[in-house]
Amino acid sequence: MNPALKACAALVVMHGALCCGPARADWRDDIGTFRIGIVAEPGAGNTVPGLALLTQSFTNALGMKVEFVVARDYAALIEAQANARIEYAIYSATAYATALQRCGCIEPLVAPVDSDGAVGIRSVLLTRDGKLSGLAAMETHRIAMPPPDSVGGSLLPLAELAAEHAEIAEDAPFLIHADTASAAETMLVDGHADATFGWVRAAADGQPLLSGGTQARLEAAGLSPSALQVVWMSSLLRYGPHAVRSDLDPEARRRLTVFLTNLKSTTPDVYDLLESKHSGGFLTVAPRDYATAQAIVRLLSADSGHQ
Repeated sequence: MNPALKACAALVVMHGALCCGPARADWRDDIGTFRIGIVAEPGAGNTVPGLALLTQSFTNALGMKVEFVVARDYAALIEAQANARIEYAIYSATAYATALQRCGCIEPLVAPVDSDGAVGIRSVLLTRDGKLSGLAAMETHRIAMPPPDSVGGSLLPLAELAAEHAEIAEDAPFLIHADTASAAETMLVDGHADATFGWVRAAADGQPLLSGGTQARLEAAGLSPSALQVVWMSSLLRYGPHAVRSDLDPEARRRLTVFLTNLKSTTPDVYDLLESKHSGGFLTVAPRDYATAQAIVRLLSADSGHQ
């Protein structure tokens, strides 16, 4: 071979080795095993349905060894991701916001959507027959409120109303605390309350979708749609995200995003294993999409600080 050609060929080989060889595998080598954290369903112990298929699907997407880590609850999941024992976690909205408050080291990647386009919920204050004219009139009426652990019926309205400077105390005399969301709805139906806090499902643009929420349940209980009025509605609370550590390599992030956003259309059986509650697929999300969840967590933090 011509010496000049030989030298050129050597340079090409060397360039290829430097640029395309070890560098291509660096992020995989750094991670070793990609660990995905998930909270087991109540009563399921540490088992996850379809675990082998899920593991293989993520392995194929990333081109590296993948392992699922089953946490006993969200608190354990948050600690595992904050301490970098897992790279990826599947959260509820408030669990994600709690994790973000805990370490500031995670970012949402995708979140599920319902088949009709709903991406989350909004809290509502519902009255019947125009009995409650607005928030300012609450003090002279009876307002049914679901139990404190109800995100849509209690936590979300308390957080949002505080942000709107219309804060109401949990021990306010006009509030009637119900043991369940159903009991709060019954109070409105039976006339024992003039209004109740509840929730509606909502699309990405915030438009309410009435199926499946409190208004639909009230109508099923016998109230006429024309008898119900929405006095107030909160911001959108997105469904919980799949979140990764902020220091995850961009190529890993890209591969995961492509895999997840195409999962419903390419392998719906795997999608159903990964996401059993919302059947419409995954959409990409950003930190700003969880501002409402962060407001709830700030409220809970403030409450615990006062105790």
